[in-house]
Amino acid sequence: MSFGDAVKICFSKYVGFEGRARRSEFWWWALFTLILGLIAGIIDSVLGTRTSTGTGLVGSVVNLAVLLPSLAVGSRRLHDTGRSAWWLLLWLVCCVGWIVLIVWWCQDSQGDNQYGPSPKGGGAGGPEGQPPAGPYGQQNPYGQPPNPYGQPPQNPYGQQDPYGQPPQNPYSQQPPQNPYGEPPANPYGDPPPPSQ
Repeated sequence: MSFGDAVKICFSKYVGFEGRARRSEFWWWALFTLILGLIAGIIDSVLGTRTSTGTGLVGSVVNLAVLLPSLAVGSRRLHDTGRSAWWLLLWLVCCVGWIVLIVWWCQDSQGDNQYGPSPKGGGAGGPEGQPPAGPYGQQNPYGQPPNPYGQPPQNPYGQQDPYGQPPQNPYSQQPPQNPYGEPPANPYGDPPPPSQ
């Protein structure tokens, strides 16, 4: 998932606390809010709207704007690891709670759980070690890319070719017969026996 995709998803699920979120979605959103906070701080410094507590008007508005989507993506991320969103309350426990939450947010996705199917669609954290879905949404157990046209590839040995004719197998045919009968006799006779 790219940076832009993660930001779009988090804004589209502004207060979507149900479902699951992958690590990339959560951490791209965290980077976005950090950059947004830095820009808001610079704007507050330029405008002179920073208060004695270090926050400014623009920064406060930005923090309020991203508060709900941040809580939502944090809870979806916990759902992805099989935990309840109520664990977000650990953020109120200084230092220790933060460390525990960060460790959980860094963990890989689980397979399908009570919060929904795996957002990875299988793979390392997928259900029962299934391989990840191919680019066309099909499970690919052999590692070969799927055929985008939906038909299996043609086997030249044992299936008909695309034009409906069976393939010619040069090893199962009789050698061609000489249309003129037996081969001509050697005009010089039989070769002499090898000398010893």
